[in-house]
Amino acid sequence: MNLELRHLRVVTAIAETGSVTKAASMLGLAQPALTAQLQRIERALGGPLFERDRRGARPTALGELVLDRARVLLPAMKGLQDEAARLAGGDAAMSRYRLGGVNSPILGRLVHRLTADQPTSQITTYVSWSVDELARMILSGRLDFALSGVCGDAVPSAELGLSWLAIAIDPVWVLLPEGHAQAAADEVDLADLAEERWVAAPGDGCFGDCFAAACARSGFTPRKMYETDVRGSIDLVEAGEAIALCQATFRPVPGLASRPIKGSPLRWRLLLGWHPEAQAGQFADRVIKHAAGGYADILDRNPPYRAWLAGHPGFGAQVNPEFEPAV
Repeated sequence: MNLELRHLRVVTAIAETGSVTKAASMLGLAQPALTAQLQRIERALGGPLFERDRRGARPTALGELVLDRARVLLPAMKGLQDEAARLAGGDAAMSRYRLGGVNSPILGRLVHRLTADQPTSQITTYVSWSVDELARMILSGRLDFALSGVCGDAVPSAELGLSWLAIAIDPVWVLLPEGHAQAAADEVDLADLAEERWVAAPGDGCFGDCFAAACARSGFTPRKMYETDVRGSIDLVEAGEAIALCQATFRPVPGLASRPIKGSPLRWRLLLGWHPEAQAGQFADRVIKHAAGGYADILDRNPPYRAWLAGHPGFGAQVNPEFEPAV
């Protein structure tokens, strides 16, 4: 006998109820029929799955192994059936969204909005410092969408065939201790920071080259650049060991000040990427809408940057948060 999913449901029902009789009632079967089916399953697997006495049925070691597998396989099959039914019925929803992010300010808001819109969908996230890694994960089917940032007018490699859409374009600002000499300025001249040590989050793009070029245009070569995650960057700034490059959408931190750089020599483009031929590509409009809404949420809690945007056309949102998806 070949083991089938219905056999796993029988084993699961017996374990959940602790009784063959109760399991038979739950499954709508006669107790002798369920007992005979359990015996066939045990013969196929090579041993007893339950110890049965007057107190009920308790899983053996072999039974626990089967139950462990059943608890993975049964929900997975149910998810497959539900997703297939939705697609076959033309339901404009996905049962699962797998999102990747590279130092994205809106990943949390995108998850929040997708969850509110589709509470029954499973949403998972994966974070990497590498745009190429996320792009290859989309290509291999391990991710559906990726939020990534690139500097200036750069674009991710086109060789993988992904679609990329700019959600926002933001200037890069500097993050300073509140006691820093430049912290009270409306904007900071990069040349006035020539003697500073710097810190930034890692990445595999051209941002380091863009920063070095901007410093060269201001007449200096930057001193030591620390590379660490966002929390480490904040710690170094708080300790007075460095100043940080940060996205203008960076949420204000007590004791620190983020300030625009005069002339906005550095720009950060927030992109959403997906594979146009993948199943997820059919739902890109929905994710675009929520990504744009997530960016609007970020601006709502950052009044200084929102005020700055009013005088600097071309920066900020590139997609209207009220964007209507084509479904």
